[in-house]
Amino acid sequence: MSATTELAQALIQRRSVTPDDAGCQQLLCERLNAIGFTCEPLRFGEVDNVWARRGDSGPIFCFAGHTDVVPTGPEAKWQHPPFSAILDAGMIHGRGAADMKGSIAAFVTACERFIANHPQHSGSIAFLITSDEEGPAVDGTVKVIETLEGRGEKIEWCLVGEPTSTARVGDVVKNGRRGSLSGYLTVKGIQGHVAYPHLARNPVHQAAPALGELAATVWDEGNDHFPPTSFQIANINAGTGASNIIPGELEVMFNFRFSTEQTEDRLRQKVEALLDKHGLEYELRWSLSGNPFITEGGKLLQATTAAIESVCGYRPEVNTAGGTSDGRFIAPTGAQVLELGPLNATIHQINECVSATDLDTLSEVYEQILITLLK
Repeated sequence: MSATTELAQALIQRRSVTPDDAGCQQLLCERLNAIGFTCEPLRFGEVDNVWARRGDSGPIFCFAGHTDVVPTGPEAKWQHPPFSAILDAGMIHGRGAADMKGSIAAFVTACERFIANHPQHSGSIAFLITSDEEGPAVDGTVKVIETLEGRGEKIEWCLVGEPTSTARVGDVVKNGRRGSLSGYLTVKGIQGHVAYPHLARNPVHQAAPALGELAATVWDEGNDHFPPTSFQIANINAGTGASNIIPGELEVMFNFRFSTEQTEDRLRQKVEALLDKHGLEYELRWSLSGNPFITEGGKLLQATTAAIESVCGYRPEVNTAGGTSDGRFIAPTGAQVLELGPLNATIHQINECVSATDLDTLSEVYEQILITLLK
């Protein structure tokens, strides 16, 4: 059994459902202290984070990831207990195996080999690990970055271990992500009896044309790096449950996944202008999860694609598809940010699992990136 498999199993066995780290970061710090890292715990609210660094000069290469996992769902439906980390037919089973304790284990073992062979490497290697990525993400990476920025510690290159691969390990690298903007809309009406509609005002009827127009709007055409901005209604709720009552309010949750062709302000202004045009009485609350970011080129992308070609024998696809990641908090500092991890076929699912061989391959790729950039 490889060192990467053993460490991945030890991490998976800890029940670290957001925001509980369950001792994962302590285990990581023990391994990192042994190879010369200085580990700095950074707790904000109920969230444990750690900033670990080896070296006191730049450039800083940072591995970023999270030890928290999503809930398991019904444990009886799992083939193996979700925190058993059983190795079966070459697959490590358990919640967080692919998202993303396997990547973190590969980070560590890559560093252990690299430092053994290059103890006087240039620059610094760092780890930014949080237990709040799968949750609200308000006391995790964003707070650590604020701390680092406040004291002038600048990350040059950041590799996030999100599970990006689709058919084979390393076949996809993410070099950016779309922005995410959510709206929480309440349309006001007047509740009444359905037999006397002239005495009421139905917010569902009033809002329907506006919602239809929002859904049909072409927000932009995207660009070379991003698909067009999308608008999706996530939830609609109105009424009391009775069939003879006109509802007094309509609640709508919606989300934009937006490209660099848009800004938060432009989207907000366009939505509010459209609602006003339809004469709605409404309240609207906005929540920005993150702005879009892109790493178009640079040494990190060159080193990563070359490492995958060298270790895996094929060139990865580079794209920005998918959801958000904590890279959205790191990229605005000026860092080059990429995401590379194992297959994402089972993430957040019952029976999440990851190939032990794939983790060993990832560890080799991560080591080769370090050799290229910091040898």
